Parts: sequence; C-alpha cells; structure tokens
Amino acid sequence: MCAYAGLMGSTLTPGVPTTADLMEAVAAVGTAYFHDFAAAAARHGLTSSQAKALKAVQEPVPMRALAGRLGCDASNVTGIVDRLESLGLAGREAAAADRRVKIVTITPAGARTLEAIRADMTRAHEAFGSLDEEQREALGRLCRQVLPLLTGGQ
Repeated sequence: MCAYAGLMGSTLTPGVPTTADLMEAVAAVGTAYFHDFAAAAARHGLTSSQAKALKAVQEPVPMRALAGRLGCDASNVTGIVDRLESLGLAGREAAAADRRVKIVTITPAGARTLEAIRADMTRAHEAFGSLDEEQREALGRLCRQVLPLLTGGQ
C-alpha cells in the first residue's frame, strides 16, 4: 500500500488539468492497477513478471520478442518461462524456420490461470466498472490516442 500512496496526494482539481497533472494521475492509476494485478497474480502463486509473461504469450511469441515485451533481459525471460513451464502454464518449442529460435506459447491451464487473475483484480473491476458506457468509450479513445505516443507505436 505504501508504494503508491504518495502518488495519490496529487489529485486532479476541476478545470483543465496541466500536462504534469495528467502525467501524475495516469502514473497513480497505473501504479494502483499494477498493485491489484500483482496481488491477484500472487493469489495464484505467480509473480507479477510471470503473470505479465502469460499475458504476453496468448499468441506464440519468440523468446527474444517476449524479452522486449516485458522490458527485461533475455536471461531473465528464460527463468520466467522455465517457471511457467514447470507449472504447466506455458510451453516452448523450436521455430520451424529456425530451430535456434524458441517460441513460447500459453497452455490451456495458463489461459485459465490468466483469466482467473483478471477476475481476481477486484479493485480494477470496481474502478473501471464504475464508469458508464460514455465514459468507457472516452477513456478507450484517449488511451488509443496516447498509448502509441508513449510506446513509440509498439
């Protein structure tokens, strides 16, 4: 709780927020969301990195690309995937075109676990569920506009 409590001190006031106000608000939302995600993952015996990896391999992904998606070193991804494999949540196999390339895929058990983690994110469900249809559409539109600029279009 303490890890993101400081971000909550900066609240948006009525009127047009500054860019800095929006940046702090989005950071606070992201941090709170991450804590909810990490807590849900832990309830299913996974670290947040392992759960993020499961989310990233819903479609088959080469190990190197997975490292890029997770923003970590390839050697770290090996450990994450080793653990997911040992739990029966993911698998890896050699790519047909280049046997040196390992492709990671989610298993049916991994897909069920990922769905259970999402379902257990009670604070996120409560927060986003409080938005009406018009607010959800507006938030989705704004995220689609800003996210590519933050990620370089990735």
